[in-house]
Amino acid sequence: MERKDHDRIPRYESFWPETITRWQGEGLAGDAATVLDLLERDFQSLCWCWPSAFPGSERIISEDAETKIVRDEQGKLVRYWKHKSGTPEHLGFECDSPEAWEKTFKPSLLANATQIDLDTVAARYQSGREKSRWTFLAGVEAFEETRSLMGDEISLTAMIEEPEWVRDVAATFTDVTLRNFDAALATGIKPDGLWIYGDMAFKTSTMCSPSTYRDLIWPGHKRLADWAHAHGMKIIFHTDGDVNSVMDLYIEAGFDCIQPLECKAGMDIRNLCPRYGDRISFFGNIDIMMMMTNDLDRIESEIACKFAAGKATRNYAYHSDHSVPPQVSWQTYRKVMQLVDQYGNYE
Repeated sequence: MERKDHDRIPRYESFWPETITRWQGEGLAGDAATVLDLLERDFQSLCWCWPSAFPGSERIISEDAETKIVRDEQGKLVRYWKHKSGTPEHLGFECDSPEAWEKTFKPSLLANATQIDLDTVAARYQSGREKSRWTFLAGVEAFEETRSLMGDEISLTAMIEEPEWVRDVAATFTDVTLRNFDAALATGIKPDGLWIYGDMAFKTSTMCSPSTYRDLIWPGHKRLADWAHAHGMKIIFHTDGDVNSVMDLYIEAGFDCIQPLECKAGMDIRNLCPRYGDRISFFGNIDIMMMMTNDLDRIESEIACKFAAGKATRNYAYHSDHSVPPQVSWQTYRKVMQLVDQYGNYE
């Protein structure tokens, strides 16, 4: 992430649960961790930090053979599939006004500030250090939390009509997130980085204008980056969608790396590396739609050209441009791992 000379492109990956199930039927002897070991991954997660307003309060409201409706730990009503992965259907949000936020949600969030398992953090850190992996604290940022508490319709409307409410939600959640990370460091660990998740875009645009992002959400992003850098860490920011319009703001915030760079949303490191390669690193961008064809020649071409772009500025790490779905065969992904080795070494 400092764009200095190194021996190979780092690598990591994410998988749908159904993908691993398919691969086990096609000869995989193990689970997702086994695949990551075969990939020779360079990253080790220490925790998942997504503080909720009402931890431990999730309850099933109703269910049928295929789905269940849940009142979750954020107080929202959602419908989940029982037997397959997928985005849940949002049915209603109780945090629907500044008054509800001030009276109920904010006090509860602040009262339940530390929500990560510190023993697990310490154990994973020790394991990562023993295997010489890049260890990182992981969690979500304020835009994702705002949407989780309030839903897209309420939160995006509030950004225009009640910006002080959104600003307070974002600042409060950033406070709570940093409390969790402070608690992790207090155990004596010294992670290499922070990996923050927040999907702030869709296929053709960010969900709010760059100026609104700069005003309401960006200050929290800068606080997270400043915190990481103050503790000798780098910061990776994960967001789906087209974020071409806010790359300069990401750099200004202090992000060291952007992931996963969705191809179908117009993200392409062949354009990004020449423009930003001296200021930020990129992680991902291997087209999962191409991988789903199981056409090995096309997949090789995709990896070869993207790796060449990343290696030219020494600022690239391998990952698919989202996560590997079950349409990809085990034979195909074994070939992907071979191609990562073949094209990923620096001369």
